Amino acid sequence: MSRPFPLVRPVRQSATPARNPLDRPPTDAVPGGAPACARPAREAAWRPRPEGPVQGPTVGGVSSSPTWRAVTRSPVSFLTSAAPWRSLAYVASSGLLGFLSLVVLGGVVVCGLLLSVLGIGLVMLAGSALLGIPLAALERRRLRLLEGPHTDRPASPHGAVARPGLWPWLTTRLREPATWREFSYAMVFAVLLSLVDLALLTMAGLLVALIVAPVHVALASAQPEALVLTGIGIAALPVAAYVLAAAAAAQSWFVRLMLAPREGEQTDRVVELTRSRARMADAFEAERRRIERDLHDGAQQHLVALVMTLGLAELEFGAEGPAAGKGGELVSRARREAKQALDELRDLIRGIHPQVLTDHGIAAAVSEVAVRCRVPVAVDVELAGRLPAQIEATAYFFISEALTNVVKHSGAANATVQGRLAAGRLSVTVTDDGAGGARLRDGGGLQGLADRVAVVDGRLTLSSPRGGPTALSLEIPCQHSHSVSS
Repeated sequence: MSRPFPLVRPVRQSATPARNPLDRPPTDAVPGGAPACARPAREAAWRPRPEGPVQGPTVGGVSSSPTWRAVTRSPVSFLTSAAPWRSLAYVASSGLLGFLSLVVLGGVVVCGLLLSVLGIGLVMLAGSALLGIPLAALERRRLRLLEGPHTDRPASPHGAVARPGLWPWLTTRLREPATWREFSYAMVFAVLLSLVDLALLTMAGLLVALIVAPVHVALASAQPEALVLTGIGIAALPVAAYVLAAAAAAQSWFVRLMLAPREGEQTDRVVELTRSRARMADAFEAERRRIERDLHDGAQQHLVALVMTLGLAELEFGAEGPAAGKGGELVSRARREAKQALDELRDLIRGIHPQVLTDHGIAAAVSEVAVRCRVPVAVDVELAGRLPAQIEATAYFFISEALTNVVKHSGAANATVQGRLAAGRLSVTVTDDGAGGARLRDGGGLQGLADRVAVVDGRLTLSSPRGGPTALSLEIPCQHSHSVSS
């Protein structure tokens, strides 16, 4: 038999609601947005910023590169910007890195071919594919040398390894298409792009030599031809800047094309991160329940026995006459303190994970919260069956925190809790007739709730115009776990 819900007759709200003298300090704030109280006609909805790897922009053509956009600006704007110097640094570092890659990759491949008859060479050839992984990671980071520190670099396309250890890592990486794309890029970079970069650096060096030609010629003889060479070098500098920038833009586009994660890889990564987050949440919830069980079965039982023993001792002291009055008083005080500690421990256990939630579900647990609340609460929760444990815990702590905020900040005379399950979504709304003006803000009381809700793909919504009423809502996609027997 389910427990009855406490229903409180709603109190008619006056035309001018009483205002909290503290003007209701904000409960939370919408990140980067105006306060909800400044937008009474709209609801402030917020989900926490998702955590995960930095995702780069969608790979377009060369024209999508910031360096290429700098090239297409006016000549004065381009030549006076940092783009030519960044392009020179990028091409120079590419030439050096490409030469080192050619030496390393070439050495490993040649040694592998020579030693293939011994068997170890085949292992070296297979392992050479993994050399593209560190080079690709460096290339993704090196994009900021060209495009600035605030550019969005591509994320790693590699997924998580299921088990720790070298062998699981090797087998996982060798099966990933991203590993072979990175190896292909490493070969092209070492054999072709490095030669192009070295040719561009040679061109830049020749221009510098032309500009300083008068110095060299003056040391030998005063020839006027040196001034002509200097003029040619100076005139060719802008052309060289454009060539370097165009080459750098093309190479950065090629990096994004080859080394950025594909759409399917991003989807797999999101799925793995979601599963990992759910596993962490389940482990956290299991640990909470273990702590609650240990406190309930251990410390709480000892305190109950202590209170009962002190009660018996108090009766014994009272039976021995006035001479035992002082001892009886001490025992009475010890009993009161033990009972207070027991009450606090029960509140702590209830805050960790209430037993009524485990035994009877969200409706009964919310009814118990409403009974303890100092503001009259009308509970209207209609669920046809039990929900998954994680969903029930999320909804319970949402309601508990919301009612705590009502008591502390709203100055409300009444509150209402409504819960419905429809179309596979659990909707819970806590309303009060207080002063309103609540806001969602980072680091506030609802931050932990928002993080918990994000784990189950839920959504928090706040509507709180000045003068009230305030409505805090929660929506979570879910399915029934099992039916509750009557």
